[in-house]
Amino acid sequence: MSNAEHDRRIDYIEFSVPSIPAVKRFYGKALGWSFEDYGPDYTSFADGRLSGGFQTAKGPGSGPLVVIYAVDLEAMEQRIREAGGTIVRSIFSFPGGRRFHFTDPAGHELAVWSDK
Repeated sequence: MSNAEHDRRIDYIEFSVPSIPAVKRFYGKALGWSFEDYGPDYTSFADGRLSGGFQTAKGPGSGPLVVIYAVDLEAMEQRIREAGGTIVRSIFSFPGGRRFHFTDPAGHELAVWSDK
């Protein structure tokens, strides 16, 4: 994925849901999506074109989390700060890479990830 062609593009989308099994049944049956589990509270999906994930959340689901790919995660974090974004979750590791979360000036939360 480290191809520069993907740098600074929307790459992944995550949804908070109350039940991973229920959402897998629904999207598997309704749309034919496939899933890969990463523990009991997270599953990724593939629809044939875009990938994303579902994470367990208590209470009603929140809006989707748009995830952008970056070749250089630290440089992107600096660009976000310089442009007026606010880092709300510093760089952390997860299976498959590292990422951070930020809010834009309107308050929308997004994430940036890298596989490096």
